Amino acid sequence: MPVYEYKVVPAPRKGEKAKGVKTPEARFAHAVETAINALAAEGWEYLRADFLPSDERSGLTGTSTQWRNLLVFRRPGAGADFAVRPLAAPAAGEPPVAQPLPPPDRAEAPKD
Repeated sequence: MPVYEYKVVPAPRKGEKAKGVKTPEARFAHAVETAINALAAEGWEYLRADFLPSDERSGLTGTSTQWRNLLVFRRPGAGADFAVRPLAAPAAGEPPVAQPLPPPDRAEAPKD
């Protein structure tokens, strides 16, 4: 399984002016297209857009939740195969962490 590295950037908040692009929707689409094409030129593949919450300070002691639009990109990483790293053992008094199952032996025939 290939290993990917990911890049997440904020989505444009307003449209960009361009020749022949007149409506607000078209300007916004042009801004998103420009952002995607700029990262594609660097080898990043557009994966998806996400809408996620972000807790931010509001005033001296308060917080508020702001929702952010993000563009997610990926490209193949340096490793050719997926490597599973062992999980650290839980500290004394902590509940155990579920361990991943080992991969099935493909040479073994299924048992009926």
